[in-house]
Amino acid sequence: MTINEILNRTEHRPWKIPNQNWQFYQEWNRTIFLHWQVDLEELKKLVPQEIEIDLIEGKPWVSLVAFTMEKIRPKHLPYFPPISNFDEINIRTYVKYKNKTGVYFLSIEGGKLLSCKVSKLISELPYRFSKTKRISNQYSSSNLELKDELDIKFSIGKKLEAKSKLDHWLTERYALFQDTKTSINTFEIHHLEWEIKELQIEKLKVNYPRFGKLINGQPDKIQYSDGVKVLAWGKKKNKRILK
Repeated sequence: MTINEILNRTEHRPWKIPNQNWQFYQEWNRTIFLHWQVDLEELKKLVPQEIEIDLIEGKPWVSLVAFTMEKIRPKHLPYFPPISNFDEINIRTYVKYKNKTGVYFLSIEGGKLLSCKVSKLISELPYRFSKTKRISNQYSSSNLELKDELDIKFSIGKKLEAKSKLDHWLTERYALFQDTKTSINTFEIHHLEWEIKELQIEKLKVNYPRFGKLINGQPDKIQYSDGVKVLAWGKKKNKRILK
């Protein structure tokens, strides 16, 4: 699938792709989705007041997404594997901002220190380093400073022939909204629709103390995808007006 072919397939999107040229290419491969339905009041404590929490059937969700980032690069440069390829885990929730639906990251961790530093410098996203290990159908990470830990062993099932409304709601997100001290940054992205497969968990340990009231026990929904090829536009800053 070429970049032009990806750009020309937009029927699955909720709004048109930006008129400007895309700036970054990246691949989110071998993706594990763990989803929890959460308490709205607890979640509000972690999301900036300018950003509205999105709901489905009156309920908010938080997801842990573990994948391998590959081939990330600026538009006119080749990718550089020592920085471009790394394991990533993000914890995200689902939000609305300026009439668009998207995601907001509660946490982002990467398995290479240099990749985290470069990504944080360019994007202002809250990347941090955690020790990660991925082999076959196992994925683990640990951060001693924050006492965060993920350890999952799984098997992959068949492709879903028909995705539910919730499947779409949790995965088909084409914007990211993130706060800094002075702005709400907006990032637009584009990719083909996620192809979702069944996932069977054989072992799972998830311990993120900061989010213990949101992420605990077995997930309410799990998914797997071989991945997507992603085009991303540069960040747009919206000045924060704090009350």
